[in-house]
This record gives sequence, C-alpha cells and structure tokens, in this order.
Amino acid sequence: MLTQDAIRSARLSFSSELLNGTITEAELAARTDVISAFCSRSVPRAKVRIAQRLAMKAGLLDFDSSFLSSVLGARRAMLGAQAEAPPRFLIRVDEFPIAGALDAPDRGLPACKAFHETLAAEGVPYLMAIVPQHPHRYLDPAATGGRALGAEDCAFIEQMRHQGVTFAQHGTTHRTRHASPRRRSELSGLRPEELEAVIADGRDRLAQVGVFPRVLIPPFNRFDPTQFSELARYFDVIGGGPESVPLIGLHGSPQWRGDAVYLPCYSPYYACAAELSPVIDRVIALAPGTWIPLVLHVAWEINDRYRSLAAFARKVAPYAAAWQDFLQAVDTSRAPSRTQPAVAPSERS
Repeated sequence: MLTQDAIRSARLSFSSELLNGTITEAELAARTDVISAFCSRSVPRAKVRIAQRLAMKAGLLDFDSSFLSSVLGARRAMLGAQAEAPPRFLIRVDEFPIAGALDAPDRGLPACKAFHETLAAEGVPYLMAIVPQHPHRYLDPAATGGRALGAEDCAFIEQMRHQGVTFAQHGTTHRTRHASPRRRSELSGLRPEELEAVIADGRDRLAQVGVFPRVLIPPFNRFDPTQFSELARYFDVIGGGPESVPLIGLHGSPQWRGDAVYLPCYSPYYACAAELSPVIDRVIALAPGTWIPLVLHVAWEINDRYRSLAAFARKVAPYAAAWQDFLQAVDTSRAPSRTQPAVAPSERS
C-alpha cells in the first residue's frame, strides 16, 4: 500500500502539471505505478550507509541512477509525449556569512556581495543559507565567541531579499561539535532538548534581522536520523548533501518524509560553478521537467574571481526556479486530496 509520503512526493514532482491542468488530482491518485516511484526509503543500517557513500565517491552511485531515472520513467508513464519539459533548478548557496570569515578577511562581506551580484546580474533566484552570527574558529569544538550580525550584514540581507533571494537557517553557530572532519556537525549527538535550544536560538537571532526561514540547511550537511522529526517541527524543508549519506543514507530529492520535505543534493549537482556548467547542459538536453537541486558555495568561487560563476549564471538563469514557487508547491502537496485512495501511515525517519 502506498504511503502518504509517496503521494505527497508525487504531487510535489508533478506540481506544475497539476497547476496548469495537464493532469488532475484524480488521474495522478489513480496511478499507483507512477506514485510508487516516489516511495521513500527507511534509514538503512550503518554498513549500508557507509557502502553508499563509498560508492558515491567512486562514481558508482549518484542522484541520476538512484532517483532521477525513476522519476523520469514515472513522468513518461503519466504524461507520455508531454513528459519532456525544461528542468526546474533549485539553487542553494552555502553560506552567509562565510564560516571562518572572522579568521580569514578575504571571506568577508565583500566576497559575499560579489557572489550575489554575479547571480543577481542575470536574475537568478536562489536560496541563501544564513548563519545567524559570525562564528569564531568554527572547526574547533572547544572554541567560543563570535559576533552578532551587524548593520552592514542586515543591509546586505535586505539587498538579497529585494533581489529575489529566499533564506534558510544554517544552524546557529556553524561550529562543529566533533573535531574529526568525518564527523563535523553542529547538530549530531544533541539530545532532543539540546537540539530544540540550538534551533530556537538561531531562529531568534534570525528573527531579530527580519528572517523567518522555512528551510533548514544543517551545517556540514550532518544530522542524526532521529533528529529529522524534531527538525520538521520548525521547518518545511530540510536540506542535506553528500555528508548526510553515512548518517541517514541515500534518498530521493525532493521527497516528503513525515512532516517535512527532505531536499538533499548529491553528485554531480553539488559542485563549484565550473564543474556544474557541463552538468547543466546535459540536464537541459534531458528535459526532465522536474525539480533538480544544485548546491554552490560562496567560498568555492572566490579564487577565480567569480568568472565561472558568471558563466554558470548566464546558462542557468532561464531554468532557475524561484524558491517561493517551490515552497508554494510544498504547501499544495502537503494537503491530502479528496480523490486520493487510502494510504498507510507515513514512514518517519
């Protein structure tokens, strides 16, 4: 029996076709073969998660083979000749302020402004993951201190807001609790009450600068599987990345998991702008007609003075989806349709 998660994920993937009337809610609900392509997986055992990550590093497993190919098959089954359509790239940027900016002046506000202005010049909408403060020595678990977002930071946030940027919460301090590079995380290992306190602190700090995020990007892309349901109390969308796989496994994207949409990004869509450019060409030619997450990092674009980013922006601009449109699709897909068949209880992480 199909889960509520699978039906919601199918509704999210076909949100454009449902909105423009190409298909109806009843037609989609009746296609169990199509909806089955969006079934979420349980969190696998640790050995499986490690094997998945090693396979990704070896180039044997990626987003296309693990999820996108199934989605494309579902679209062809549902839409026939109308399945081919432009991609809807969801561009996520990590992060502002750049972690470590207090310790490396070249990563300060001017670098972030130059990055933003390069995308804004082409009208590219994106999601900016905002750290609610400037952390000091964020890779040192024993470090303390930092400083609050200042007037210049707030002015830049307003500039981004007026130029089509949507905001996510990127933890609270971005400081790792674990020294090992393989375990870096601000959230992993926190007890429920500690996790709640950390998230609430960050949300309060962001509220003070007029940011009320619906999206969480966990620092270092790491959080525990048992924390997902707690995080879903505060956020409608929870991001992830390659580093998420050893902790919660490889999953589709975007996919409903309980009370929130999980939106990880994997190879080859998690890269610097120069590496993403040929990937974009291939996906445009593929005409998948669905959401495709892309992740950039401000710090990765500094060394070539944003030249590759400028080329990326020109190429991706016609296909970049507004995050507000995606969040609206999340809202629409959340509500059960009157025409949907009975479903099993949603699988929780």
